Amino acid sequence: MLTDKQEHILADIWIEIFENKKEYFNLKKIEDIADAFELAEKKYITISGEKIILEYKGWEEAKSAVRRKRLAERLLMDVLDVKKNELYSSGCKFEHLLRKGLDDNICALLGHPKTCPHGKPIPEGKCCSKGKGALKKIIMPLTELEIGKKAKVAYLETKNHNALQKAIVMGILPNIELSLICRFPSYVIQHGKSQFAVDKEFASEIYVRIV
Repeated sequence: MLTDKQEHILADIWIEIFENKKEYFNLKKIEDIADAFELAEKKYITISGEKIILEYKGWEEAKSAVRRKRLAERLLMDVLDVKKNELYSSGCKFEHLLRKGLDDNICALLGHPKTCPHGKPIPEGKCCSKGKGALKKIIMPLTELEIGKKAKVAYLETKNHNALQKAIVMGILPNIELSLICRFPSYVIQHGKSQFAVDKEFASEIYVRIV
């Protein structure tokens, strides 16, 4: 079984190679070299001079560690209302509670989010490819909200500048309460005394939490 420090090392290597597109991870970046050599002995990584690369076993473990941390941050911010500037320390502590299996349950409850609160992608799990699970979601895209049911905006799943501007103009921001009036011919959102018609793509980017 890996220690918390070793999981963090694997996650850092995965981010550097997979997300930052580097060929390898530099051994000098690891504070405790003994942890790195232990990971090498366990066949999670290969060390060649100062270069570290992930073995398949390490790749899967690292990806899982990154997934748990980013899901933990999503849970802490969207459900437990932890402030964004406190997410890193809280997320690091919380991720270790999301062991294999539990992370899929949390992912399903959160509506299979694609990004963490910092906009970084959350690696998919088996639950994401299966689609709807048996667990009832507490956070979901607006497109899945029942007609007439009240909900609060949890977050917007988009990096599109125009979509963000549109949301701001309509007042569709985190913690704002709204409801869905109809789905056809457009998605009509009730926000306060105002109603807005939006297309399916835009509606699917608004994630809401049931009130």
